[in-house]
Amino acid sequence: MNPTGTVQLTTLPPQTRQAVVVTGDGCRTTRATLQAYARVDHRWSPALPPLPARIGADGFSDQHVEGVPTTPTGVYAIGPTMYGIAADPGVRYPYHRVAADDWWNADPDSPHYNSFQRSATNPGGHSEALWREDPAYTHLAVITYNMPPTVETPVPHAGSGIFLHEFTRAEGNATAGCVSLAHDHLVAVLTWLDPAASPRVVLCPAQHLDRY
Repeated sequence: MNPTGTVQLTTLPPQTRQAVVVTGDGCRTTRATLQAYARVDHRWSPALPPLPARIGADGFSDQHVEGVPTTPTGVYAIGPTMYGIAADPGVRYPYHRVAADDWWNADPDSPHYNSFQRSATNPGGHSEALWREDPAYTHLAVITYNMPPTVETPVPHAGSGIFLHEFTRAEGNATAGCVSLAHDHLVAVLTWLDPAASPRVVLCPAQHLDRY
């Protein structure tokens, strides 16, 4: 961030016109600020007020791995489908309302590692039963860490299931690596995101934002 308080975000794809920037004070914090930006005439401007967020219980990491509660630093896309236990709140992405047997596969030995999967049985590892994660997964967007288009194929053990979702507790709480927001704030962000604008998510300590 430069002295005027604006961001540069020079590494984002040229077609990207929306950015969600999640920053905190240093690598060990679990508290962050989410700021949504829109690019107009080659300049990034805030699109929503800054929103209090929570991240992984062990803070940010440049080397996130499966099972460690860190939030992976970097630039990521928004997955092509949004999900939720509740009905579509009016998002611009395709929306899948989760039901029993809807999982996020977190088994590093599975060919479906780090992807949505319907299965009558647990896919293995730390796979998440999406329909049981209430209120966290009332609505969620997938942050494409360790999955296409960020990488061609998920790398086993490099981590899975990094989402933008709702606080588990009303007052907020550290996560297993995801970014979480209060319900109303989450809905505001999810309904603002537009796939036509090729959004990107930037995750990092505030001190490292100039990397991006």
